[in-house]
Amino acid sequence: MSELTLLAFDFGLKRIGVAVGNTILKQAQPLTVISAATNDAKFSNIAALIDEWKPARCVVGLPFHPDGAEHEMTVRCRRFANQLHGRFGVETTLVDERYSSAVIPAKRGAVIDAEAAAIILQQYFDDTQ
Repeated sequence: MSELTLLAFDFGLKRIGVAVGNTILKQAQPLTVISAATNDAKFSNIAALIDEWKPARCVVGLPFHPDGAEHEMTVRCRRFANQLHGRFGVETTLVDERYSSAVIPAKRGAVIDAEAAAIILQQYFDDTQ
């Protein structure tokens, strides 16, 4: 069963939203938000999640400007995806996340990162059917 599990990440400099889903149900669910102070602490938290869920693939949201142009966070998210693959040996897929946070009806100040990760993962499932 574990080979069917996927984890998705909405990478941010302050917080990383995480969602989980599997290839049978193809339904993404928010899991947690990582808000560790250091890069090492963030990857320690990620290592614990990968150890617990044993995903076959990680999906990382890739932000673009509305016109499709790349920006600084696009580069950072690519680097994060490469680090996930390099550190944990897990297949990593990038998904356009241009509007993932915009479609979440959130209250001001609410932490929406895990919900954004779920939207990214759901988009991956919808695109791979």
